Amino acid sequence: MRDPHVTPLAAAPVRPPEPGPLPCCPVCGDVPERISWRQRPGEPVLLVFDPCGHRRSTPAPPVLAVTPPRAHGHADAG
Repeated sequence: MRDPHVTPLAAAPVRPPEPGPLPCCPVCGDVPERISWRQRPGEPVLLVFDPCGHRRSTPAPPVLAVTPPRAHGHADAG
């Protein structure tokens, strides 16, 4: 006979992907390979997401952070 007080096991929640060092493109939602930015005095900062090419203006410069290299390395690492 089954114990009525036993809670049935549930599948573990799917783990979200690890956050990358770069934020997603606000237009298409893809993770960019790089983000370039330019600011001229008195103008908003222009962010360009590569490779999608979408552009976004923001009133403040981006916050830059240094992250450790990934354990598996990159394809272009020597």
